[in-house]
Amino acid sequence: MVDENKNTVLGVKENIEAVLCYALGWITGLVFLLLEQKNEFVRFHAMQSLATFLGLFIVSLVLGFIPFLGILINLLIWPLSVVLWIVLMVKAYKGERYKLPVVGDFVEKQLGSK
Repeated sequence: MVDENKNTVLGVKENIEAVLCYALGWITGLVFLLLEQKNEFVRFHAMQSLATFLGLFIVSLVLGFIPFLGILINLLIWPLSVVLWIVLMVKAYKGERYKLPVVGDFVEKQLGSK
């Protein structure tokens, strides 16, 4: 859960900063990963946003070069990505350290936590 006494670099509540990590996908994930050096909750969400949405962006980009089948797969990935984006923002706002199955383990390993 969110600890209102925890400090963030920007002086914003950590759950709000965590939501902002997902706001523009991997771009804001990267920004907050670079800005926030102390708060583990925000860093976790920033790294998870970066890994998840950069990965989806790259997959989508590659699939775009595959005629017909790639476009169809992209049409399936896009709405699922939007749902995932909303779920992650809601979980972050509620102060949950919601860990995605594969990406979450990768993120924890990279951050050296839990």
